[in-house]
Formats: sequence, C-alpha cells, structure tokens
Amino acid sequence: MASTKEIQNRIKSIKDTMKITNAMYMISSSKLKKAKKDLENTEPYFYTLQVSLARLLRHLPDMDHLYFENEDDEKKENPKRGYIVVTADKGMAGAYNHNIIKIAEEELANHPDSELYVVGQVGRHYFARKNVPVDIHFQYTAQNPSLHRARVIADKMLENYESGKIDEVYIIYTKMINSVTAEPEMIQLLPFRKMDFKISQADVYHEEIIIEPSPRAVMDRIVPNYITGFIYGALVESFCSEQNSRMMAMDSATRSAKDMLADLSIKYNRARQAAITQEITEVVGGAKALQNKK
Repeated sequence: MASTKEIQNRIKSIKDTMKITNAMYMISSSKLKKAKKDLENTEPYFYTLQVSLARLLRHLPDMDHLYFENEDDEKKENPKRGYIVVTADKGMAGAYNHNIIKIAEEELANHPDSELYVVGQVGRHYFARKNVPVDIHFQYTAQNPSLHRARVIADKMLENYESGKIDEVYIIYTKMINSVTAEPEMIQLLPFRKMDFKISQADVYHEEIIIEPSPRAVMDRIVPNYITGFIYGALVESFCSEQNSRMMAMDSATRSAKDMLADLSIKYNRARQAAITQEITEVVGGAKALQNKK
C-alpha cells in the first residue's frame, strides 16, 4: 500500500489538474457563446443571398455559367479537386480533429491528385508528419473566425477555380447539430448544382424580375458573396463544435478526477488508519515488554 505522503501528493496533483480542466471548460463556454452570437448576426444576410440565387435560377434555369454545373457538358474523367479542411489549433477536444482528418485522408486516398488547403495548426502538423503536400501559403488559424478571413479564403478558391488549377472545390468541416451532437461533413462548394437550390417548382408563381446589367454580371457578384458566407458559416460552426467538444472533454476529465479523488481519499484514510493501528500496536507491545521486564 502506498504511504500517506505519496497519496497526499497524488491528491494535490489531481486537484491542480482539476483547476486547469475547469478553467478550460469555462473559457470554451465563453468562446462558444460569442461565436454563436456572431453567426446569428450574419445568418440573415447570407440566407437572403441564397434565396436570391434560387429566384434567379428559377427564372433562368438554362443559364450557363462557370460557377454552375452544366449537365450537358462532358465531365472530366478525373477532375482535380481542392479540399478546404477545417481543423483546430490545438488538441484536447475529444475526437473533433480525428474525425475531420479521417475524412480528408479517405478523400485523398481516392483522389490523390488533389490540392489540400488546411485551416488550423493540428491539421497542418498532422499532414506535415505524413508528408502530405499542403498549400504552404494557405495558413489560417481556427481561432476567432472572421468574415474577412472567410472572404480571403473564398477569393483564393475562386481564383484557383477560375484559372483551372482545380475543377471542384470541397469543404470538410464539423457541423454542429445541437449542444451535444456535432458531425463532420463534406460539402461541394464549386461548381454549384442547380438542384441544390430547389428550383424545380412547377406550381410556384414566377414573378417578373428585371436583371441589370445582365444575369451573368449579377451571378458574378452574388456567387462570390454566397461562397464567402458559406465558408464563414463553416468556420464558425467548426469553431463552435471544437469548443463544445472541448467542454465535453474537460467535463469528462473533471468528473474522472473527482472519482479518482474519492478513491484516493478512501485509500488515504485506510493508510492513515493502518499507520495509527501500527503505532497503537507498537505502544501496547512496548508496554507489555516493560511489564514483563519488571
């Protein structure tokens, strides 16, 4: 059995660790609330953009545009893909990073000739250890996602797509379902599929609209803003999921620490009781020895 001193040292060490896990839980909770509020403040604008896109496509279902998938065009046999992979900047968030990296690895295994754009230190360090080529100029942190950062990422993707460097753009991020559940998800950003905007509505009233200066010019302006909004939403949802996963991990660690403290407390009391019993036994034995000597 460990000595009372050893048990006391372990109890002190666990209590110090609990202070850290509790602090990390509170920090993640604060960041989660702020990120959710930022997303709620911007959602109406980007939802309006999506509705506007759907209206335009409803009036112009046969419009041919670079940003949209054309069913009549011949598809490339092996289109070059670009993957935006959103990870965290640090660990201790349960399986959050592992789930995202797993999807990215599966996609790279099926499509080896792909461009990889990684957000977050964990993902970049992981793929660097695996000697997987990553765009070295695409170095963004996962902390405090902003609309400006989303716009810069969107501009980079549009530039590579328009130049033909990549034929398809996907984003792999973590979608927050509720306060308990978050799931990794992969969405195709470019080219858009018209069916995703639910434009095949035969009974919907087709109001007359005037598009100035031209449908193509309007699309050239709306689509980049919509992609920016989608990327921003993905960054914020991933950040919220990360903080939520970290909160759950820290809460689990704190509960485990409490269980360990309870177990150590019992062991400490037993060790102390054994030491007291030993001392009493020695005193009694000494007293008997003195009596026998007399």
